[in-house]
Amino acid sequence: MTETLTLRRPDDWHLHLRDGAMLAGVLPETARHFARAIIMPNLVPPVVTGAQAAGYRDRILAALPEGMTFEPLMTLYLTEETDPADVAAAAESKLVKAVKLYPAGATTNSASGVQDFDKVQGVLDQMAEIGLPLCVHGEVTDPAVDIFDREAVFIERVLDPVRRATPGLRVVMEHITTADGIDYVKSQDDMGGTITAHHLVINRNHILVGGIHPHYYCLPVAKREEHRQALVAAATSGDPHFFLGTDSAPHTDANKQSACGCAGCFTATNTMSVLAEVFEREDALDRLEGFTSLHGPAFYRLPANEDRITLEKGEPVSYPSHIAIGEGPVTVFDPGFPLHWRVVEA
Repeated sequence: MTETLTLRRPDDWHLHLRDGAMLAGVLPETARHFARAIIMPNLVPPVVTGAQAAGYRDRILAALPEGMTFEPLMTLYLTEETDPADVAAAAESKLVKAVKLYPAGATTNSASGVQDFDKVQGVLDQMAEIGLPLCVHGEVTDPAVDIFDREAVFIERVLDPVRRATPGLRVVMEHITTADGIDYVKSQDDMGGTITAHHLVINRNHILVGGIHPHYYCLPVAKREEHRQALVAAATSGDPHFFLGTDSAPHTDANKQSACGCAGCFTATNTMSVLAEVFEREDALDRLEGFTSLHGPAFYRLPANEDRITLEKGEPVSYPSHIAIGEGPVTVFDPGFPLHWRVVEA
């Protein structure tokens, strides 16, 4: 039985770092294992222009502890006022690697998102021309649509029409949670899909059975067990359409455990251990490197990392239950089972 596993250093193709004290507190948890990450732009106010992305990148690098290496891959938040020329300039400068689409109101800090897609067609056309990917939060926000159906309806109402209207647009469907999303991405050219560690582990029962468990509440919300199984099958299949995007999303416990708790699971600390456990169960440890370290760079047309990390299997790993932030503690995701794999060299 494999007791050690060496991989190219992984990347995270969907990460929330926030700003200020929260950024300083959580950044080391990602930089410890991951070489690069696609940084989400949903700050308050959002990162809309190239100049704002440059400023945010500078703040991230300033918060990086001495001795750690990490490259933030910046994104722009798509609004109905986004300037196609600014997007093109930010991409040409190599600062920005993608543009993020949030349907208005879909998740945390998404109020500035898109409602009328005709108003962003010029930006999408420009992105298709220069090959800049569009990262989509794949949920509709129509109150008539059940929250567990929002991803499937998004594909029908938004994603497929956008792709048909914009030939050549390269799209990443982020944090897929349904078999519908998996099937759609597999059927498309110039398309990728990210899958989180927590959606490989939890289904909607984990959130609701035996009481409300706020630290399992995320958006898109976890779905039925059959959908979790479809995600595991896709992630461990070796299909290059799919790669890791943790959607690690820190909130203080006070904000998670309030009367209107925030959505997000903070997984940066133990993602690699969780993934190794999941892949081992599927007899797919030989495919873990593709999912964490190869498929994402290939889609984004970037070189894979040359550095390596080594994981070792042994007695269960003891991770901290919380990360201390000046604003309050942030709970680390608990997969609900022992983790026997740990990163020993990075």
